[in-house]
Amino acid sequence: MPQPPDEMDAVVVRTWCSLALEALGRDREEIDAINVYPVADGDTGTNLYLTVESAAQAVEAVFVAHGTVAATGGTAGGSVPALADAVRAMAHGALIGARGNSGTILAQLLRGMAEVLAAPPGDDDHAELLSGALRRAAESAYQAVAHPVEGTVLTVATAAAEAAEAAVRAGGHGCTAVARAAHEGARTALDATPGQLAVLGRAGVVDAGGRGLVDVLAALAGAFSGETPAVGRRRAPTVLPPHFTDDCPAGGGPAFEVIYLLEAADDAVTRLRTRLDALGESLVVVGGDGLWNVHVHVDDAGAAVEAGVDAGRPYRIRITHFGAAGTPAPEQVQRAVVAVVPGEGLAALCREAGATTVIARPGEPPASGELVDAIRRAHAREVVLLPNGAELRHTAAAAAEQARAEGVRVALVPTRAAVQGVAALAVHEPERRFDEDVVAMTAAAGATRYAELAVAERQSWTSAGICQAGDVLGLIDGDVAVIGTDLAGTAETVLHRMLSAGGELVTLVLGDGVPVSVADRLEGFVRGSHLAVDTVVYDGGRQSAPLLIGVE
Repeated sequence: MPQPPDEMDAVVVRTWCSLALEALGRDREEIDAINVYPVADGDTGTNLYLTVESAAQAVEAVFVAHGTVAATGGTAGGSVPALADAVRAMAHGALIGARGNSGTILAQLLRGMAEVLAAPPGDDDHAELLSGALRRAAESAYQAVAHPVEGTVLTVATAAAEAAEAAVRAGGHGCTAVARAAHEGARTALDATPGQLAVLGRAGVVDAGGRGLVDVLAALAGAFSGETPAVGRRRAPTVLPPHFTDDCPAGGGPAFEVIYLLEAADDAVTRLRTRLDALGESLVVVGGDGLWNVHVHVDDAGAAVEAGVDAGRPYRIRITHFGAAGTPAPEQVQRAVVAVVPGEGLAALCREAGATTVIARPGEPPASGELVDAIRRAHAREVVLLPNGAELRHTAAAAAEQARAEGVRVALVPTRAAVQGVAALAVHEPERRFDEDVVAMTAAAGATRYAELAVAERQSWTSAGICQAGDVLGLIDGDVAVIGTDLAGTAETVLHRMLSAGGELVTLVLGDGVPVSVADRLEGFVRGSHLAVDTVVYDGGRQSAPLLIGVE
């Protein structure tokens, strides 16, 4: 039986993420139930789970890119990624997937650790490196919060770092000893939080964010030791009045939670912090290197978003109304469609057709939590889910299962490309019986062949031969079928092959920066060689591929 690792490497990071996701999934409801600070909205466990899910997916993508496809803890061919690649992916995944106050702080904790663990190796042994990473995590989290409060996850993170440092000073060797010490220090600090924060003491609970961090640190210790440490004392919450928040009842806090990703320069973010701090509370801004995650509670959600627009480019904007006791929920509609789309252009098209959309930006596939959120936003009794990507099959299935557990009837149409989703949406008729509608949409998607044009980043073997960096690749139904030198010419070859099997309608989705002349040339090519075939052209905006093609 192989010995558990005692040094930090990419496999440990992968195992850590997997164990943390498993622990938070198991304890999510318990953590949600003790969530009373900063707002008693009962979602801390869920937000932490979704944040770690995004981190775990990013790490897994790095392993897949290296051809390492075996289950956690082992490899099956390919090479193992470098530690730096794995921890940077973990931090980036957490950043783009962070949810709520607690998830945003956790993302910064992971980023702080990555800053140390991804640095070029020096003379420090791995135990000292891990201890330093935990210290940097705690410090960076404090810096990210506008007004740090003790008795919260920040206190628990600091205690973990101090315990890790004490273990190193006491001669503790290896990462296992340091990780166990950090976990034990966090458990002890968590149990003390009700005496540090009055709202926790009155409710008779420990801090929910700190409780989740203890799960994450238990997973870290388990990744090294191969064991599952006990999380710590569990306390049942006192029954609280509806929307009990901080030290006051409903109406005493801001009405909205605003979260968005932001592309902006450091100096612009400094000004943004000051502006948002004046607008509301619970301000947390995490990230760096041009990409930030912004979280704030405000009464004027529009002003918070406008501040982000002035600072840079905000996207993935989420606004949640905390509501008030007794506020009736809006009436559900009977049926809705939720579609994942690769850019704003298709998102606008699908929204015009009545769909709720989730944008999958290049390199940032949505996590299952985002799809569940979209299903909730649709506020329908029945939902047709269009993942529009083969790689999202399992994510969409998990989201559908979660939504069904919440009482929503969900049908997952296995669309493998955005153009299949467009075809399915075109035949959607909410007046039909649900099963009939799903069958019609599935048939329309299945009758649509799909292709995309991409640019090769490096020399590589493909199913169509060897390509060079800069070559244009024509992928038909997911496989490279054509290698060319220019976009329009390669697209003509792709269309010729697709239409040789028949077709009545060609759909072209142009990416950002692709000139309209390309669409004009392709329309002319279709007219000239296939008189009975119509062509429609859509502006896809910023998307992963310069050109998407559908043939029905």
